[in-house]
Amino acid sequence: QVQLVESGGGLVQAGGSLRLSCTASGRTINNYAMGWFRQAPGKEREFVASIGWSASYTLYADSVKGRFTVSRDNAKNTVYLQMNSLTPGDTAVYYCAASSRINWPTMTRTSYDYWGQGTQVTVSS
Repeated sequence: QVQLVESGGGLVQAGGSLRLSCTASGRTINNYAMGWFRQAPGKEREFVASIGWSASYTLYADSVKGRFTVSRDNAKNTVYLQMNSLTPGDTAVYYCAASSRINWPTMTRTSYDYWGQGTQVTVSS
């Protein structure tokens, strides 16, 4: 089993930045694809970004491309999401996810086996 814990969320003004962290325990996630999703009130959970076993392989939703950067530190069993130029539209609960079945980036929610509890990101205008 893999446990995922997100941190780094909070309240930020539009145009600001936040860095989310997702630390895994229970197993090493070096070969796992890792993803970030978000869910705003009244909306479906949507894909944000994903990173493969190699940090060279990443995938982003069009809405965050050029503003968000996903990275990983396998030595720390941690994945990061650097979020810049935030807008109120980015307000959501952000979830980290891990896939033990694939090791390349994917936006498919059902590909992920493990999920964190989420961290709230609120962007004020």
